[in-house]
Amino acid sequence: MIDSTLVIAALGGYLLGSIPFGLVLTRMAGLGDIRKIGSGSIGATNVLRTGNKPLAFAVLVLDSGKGAIAVLTTMALVSGLPLAPILAGVFAVLGHNYPVWLKFKGGKGIATTLGTLVALSWPVGLATCATWLAVAAAFRYSSLAGMLSLLSAPFWTMLPILLGPAPLIQTAAAFLAVLACIRHATNIHRLLRGEEPKIGQKK
Repeated sequence: MIDSTLVIAALGGYLLGSIPFGLVLTRMAGLGDIRKIGSGSIGATNVLRTGNKPLAFAVLVLDSGKGAIAVLTTMALVSGLPLAPILAGVFAVLGHNYPVWLKFKGGKGIATTLGTLVALSWPVGLATCATWLAVAAAFRYSSLAGMLSLLSAPFWTMLPILLGPAPLIQTAAAFLAVLACIRHATNIHRLLRGEEPKIGQKK
């Protein structure tokens, strides 16, 4: 039988993650519907294509905060169920990617996943963020940096100096990495064709 606490944690994470900050903030800034710009995603990378860097940074912070808050709030409210905060974080990412308010068409989930990982294990989260920065600096492709950084996360969880034995977090990191690659299917095709826009470049 499924523990009701786990269901509530997952539902709460999903609802928090489904808040489309990218769409809300761009409309408030008078930039129209972000879904009609660039890749059509509601995430920070696409917001950056509007040319408004402060707004893109705000979306990045808020989107990553969705994952972190979902995890940390669940940790504070629930004890004895280590799966609860993990589910809250994973479902926050699912909420961002598939928000019910937008007919399940959301973002790619990189920022929300990074926030989730930082909250679950800050050494692993920071190592994953550092991987993103390194790849982005080297190649200037946000999609490539996002995928490679999340694919690195399961390996960071295996290092005793960073996390040690934590199979639930390792499984969550692996799931979120696969999900990120699925969400970036069109980006992968554009990368292979040499048509993927670089960071800050309008599509």
